[in-house]
Amino acid sequence: MCGIVGIYLKTKKFEKSLGKFLSEMLNNMSSRGPDSAGFAIYNDEKNNKYKYSLCLNNQDFNAFKKQIKKIIKDAKIVKISDHVILKTKEKPSKLLDIMGKNFNEISIVGYGKSIEIFKQVGNPKDVVERFNLKKLSGSHGIGHTRMATESAITTDGSHPYSTGEDECLVHNGSLSNHNNLRRDLVKKGNLFKSENDTEVAAGYISRNLLNKKSLKETLTDGLNDLDGFYTFITGTKNGFAIVRDEIACKPAVVAETKDYVAIASEFQAMAHLPKVNSAKIFEPEPGVVYSWGN
Repeated sequence: MCGIVGIYLKTKKFEKSLGKFLSEMLNNMSSRGPDSAGFAIYNDEKNNKYKYSLCLNNQDFNAFKKQIKKIIKDAKIVKISDHVILKTKEKPSKLLDIMGKNFNEISIVGYGKSIEIFKQVGNPKDVVERFNLKKLSGSHGIGHTRMATESAITTDGSHPYSTGEDECLVHNGSLSNHNNLRRDLVKKGNLFKSENDTEVAAGYISRNLLNKKSLKETLTDGLNDLDGFYTFITGTKNGFAIVRDEIACKPAVVAETKDYVAIASEFQAMAHLPKVNSAKIFEPEPGVVYSWGN
């Protein structure tokens, strides 16, 4: 049992409140996932720079900052708890190579021109506080509270998982064929950092998007290719989507108003949102992809 949440803003009206909304959603899902938590915030700064979300993994921040600035002259670095947001014009192909050769103890949590990802082990309320989520703004975000089942309680085992530019996935459920799918994806060039089944699903999604399939096509294909019980929320630069497997034993509820779309495992996670009681509230149908902004 885990908790998943997401909110997509249809207008700019609540962009400065996005972090506040998402933090309360995660706090209300603490009972579903007390082991760890994480979230992705999308905020397009429109400056042609890439943003790389990095987890220091107990490495010395000042030493990293000094060394990376020698390699990447335009690097701008912001430290938030044990994570770093590195902003630079360097493209992912070059930056990922630099990190692998010089800083392989530091985890690349996500990257893109819009996305920022933060995740840690511990009670979700503490994780939200450490990263000061309430102060963050943006256009949309997704989050996860984890109750570990199939892999260890580590930062690498926490959600969201990001395996492509400005893409991420949170998941409630379990996949039964992830080991076979992992082997197939590795042969195609995917790299995995954990034993978590969700990272395999994220890799499947990013591989299909790389092959020019749309997000809706990819998630629809996944209903045949991904065996198990699951509810996914997938984030992209433009928006997000939700899909439940065709048996749909993992809960989800959607609340939609003229200003936003919110998704959560339980309605209580959305009870604080503005005018939610007058929203269109529904349970996503099994085996149907719902998408906003994409």
